[in-house]
Amino acid sequence: MQAVPSTWEELKAHVHGELCDKENLIPEQFPLEIHALLQREEVCGVEFALFGPRQIRLTAIWTLDSNSVLFYDSRGTRYQSIRLPRFPQEIPEELLCC
Repeated sequence: MQAVPSTWEELKAHVHGELCDKENLIPEQFPLEIHALLQREEVCGVEFALFGPRQIRLTAIWTLDSNSVLFYDSRGTRYQSIRLPRFPQEIPEELLCC
């Protein structure tokens, strides 16, 4: 069983690895894009997106209210979810502030 991410860097690495594994992509060749998700001008989550060959787009959404990460394949179907026991440490302020 994989260790549960406890820092922001561990969370990013975990999400990047999971998304790359889904389509057998090499992580070094496909960088992860990260964007804050807003609801009523408040950050409510973070979208992780990976763009692969042949217009493949894989995403993961980290929802702040439930502290879970939902993984979606290139068709938009959820294929996995994890619940984090603790809120990750060392999250960049610019991501959580508007």
